[in-house]
Amino acid sequence: MDIDLRTRTALVTGSTQGIGLAIAAALARAGARVAVNGRGEEKVARAVEALAAQVPGAEPVPAAADVTTEEGVARIRELLPRVDVLVNNLGIFGAEDALDISDDEWRRYFEVNVLSAVRLTREFLPGMKERGWGRVLNIASDSAVVIPAEMIHYGVSKTALLAVSRGFAKEAAGTGVTVNSVIAGPTHTGGVEDFVYQLVDRDLPWEEAQREFMRLHRPQSLLQRLIEPEEIANMVAYLSSPLASATTGAAVRVDGGYVDSILP
Repeated sequence: MDIDLRTRTALVTGSTQGIGLAIAAALARAGARVAVNGRGEEKVARAVEALAAQVPGAEPVPAAADVTTEEGVARIRELLPRVDVLVNNLGIFGAEDALDISDDEWRRYFEVNVLSAVRLTREFLPGMKERGWGRVLNIASDSAVVIPAEMIHYGVSKTALLAVSRGFAKEAAGTGVTVNSVIAGPTHTGGVEDFVYQLVDRDLPWEEAQREFMRLHRPQSLLQRLIEPEEIANMVAYLSSPLASATTGAAVRVDGGYVDSILP
């Protein structure tokens, strides 16, 4: 399968580490000019350097900006007048008792997990439509479908992201632009390691802690392990390519069989 993104410019938000960095690497391997995004210039610079070393011939673009703000989105627009592949990966999560989640915390989760994607899509989708080609991908979560009791604010924000994806896909209907969401299952990242240790014994070695977390908190996973970021990135690279031209308005699962449903 030849995934060819040469001549395309991609922006991956929250791509200095974890799933975002893995997605940036996958798109760069496919030939895309990839913009690496994060809030801090130093962290972005380190990620750009790491990506260039990881993918020979790649020329990643640093795009330091806080995309949860209108000013940050305007900054991205200055750096990238044209984006062909937009991957809204930025997201926050964390365990908190449902009755203790404040209004401010609810607002913060929607600002980061939902409105950042809305603003960037609103910014770059018109150009994609005019050119007759583009890809918008929103990285959602199994928590959008199976709301976790320990972080309902996160789950609800990802449910909203599924609806955002479907709605913008209708806006792009018939233009050659596709808009999809990717339902990522429990994935092995540094942030998730911290989250796992919020819920299981901190004295356990990582492999044991991971198994205990899956057994107690994600028992319906058919994979029975955490997903690696590269496995999410493989699906994103495919959906970003011309090969996925007939897939739009969809919620595509890379969840290790976690969601117990034939459809999302």
